[in-house]
Amino acid sequence: MIIPVRCFGCGKPVGHLWEDFQERVKKKEEPKKVLDSLGLEKYCCRALFLGHVDLIDTAAKFKKF
Repeated sequence: MIIPVRCFGCGKPVGHLWEDFQERVKKKEEPKKVLDSLGLEKYCCRALFLGHVDLIDTAAKFKKF
């Protein structure tokens, strides 16, 4: 639902890079080049960013009171 602070596979801090990645991809920049420039070289970190689906807004609609 939200991007984790650290990579599940290697433990590298990646949470602070998510907003920059998201903005640059929305500007039609190629995801591979963005990940390379952010320093995400390991497949586990790259998969975390490429496979992430942001569902926090959808889940927030169904919160219990």
